[in-house]
Amino acid sequence: MLTRKQMELLDFIQKRMDADGVPPSFDEMKDALELRSKSGIHRLITALEERGFIRRLAHRARAIEIVRLPEAMEKTRQTAAGKPVAKPAERATETKKAAGGKGADLATARDGKAAGAAGAVQALELPVMGRIAAGVPIEAISEVSHHVAVPGAMLSGRKQHYALEVRGDSMIDAGINDGDIVVICEQDSADNGDIVVALVDEHEATLKKYHRKGGMIALEAANPAYETRLLREDRVRVQGRLVGLIRTYS
Repeated sequence: MLTRKQMELLDFIQKRMDADGVPPSFDEMKDALELRSKSGIHRLITALEERGFIRRLAHRARAIEIVRLPEAMEKTRQTAAGKPVAKPAERATETKKAAGGKGADLATARDGKAAGAAGAVQALELPVMGRIAAGVPIEAISEVSHHVAVPGAMLSGRKQHYALEVRGDSMIDAGINDGDIVVICEQDSADNGDIVVALVDEHEATLKKYHRKGGMIALEAANPAYETRLLREDRVRVQGRLVGLIRTYS
């Protein structure tokens, strides 16, 4: 689900590309959305890229491609045109063909160092997918409750991420307190010692240290008041690995 500003920006980019064949500049985006600075546009662009709606191309000016549009926006676009319109990905392919494919490899290459430097100063919005137990496991929650801004440097490459609000005190010795927001890299495997979101018996979610012992999984608290849970491997499913933490002081 996109926020209103994300929808407005995607719509503006799409209309400019349909009209002119090139995306607008960041200054034009800022003015169109009536934002005070381009940092807000950077955050919106990053969020749209994380959600798979656009793609940024390295080593090119105004290097944005629209990969897909929300269904409602695509229908509106086709209705306005009065005829079928090439999908964003198809249009991008046609543009590359028309250009003879020159520089295509360079344009689509990802420069890891550049991405890392950009991530250090950018922020993006992650969905907060409810609450996670740092204590006794609670029912798994998969609905977005709100969004939170997260520094790009906290995230792991191009992987999907989400956030959870911590409930409980079982991880306090790892510096994770009740009420903290934890940033999770979505993955289905973990190394021993990782702090993970573990789904137990397909309905209980908990935040614990992960250890594999033969055919058993140990979910270890970081608080001596809580016992380590030792469960059969088939009862535990890793949902993600902790990569960051956000704390608000009141």
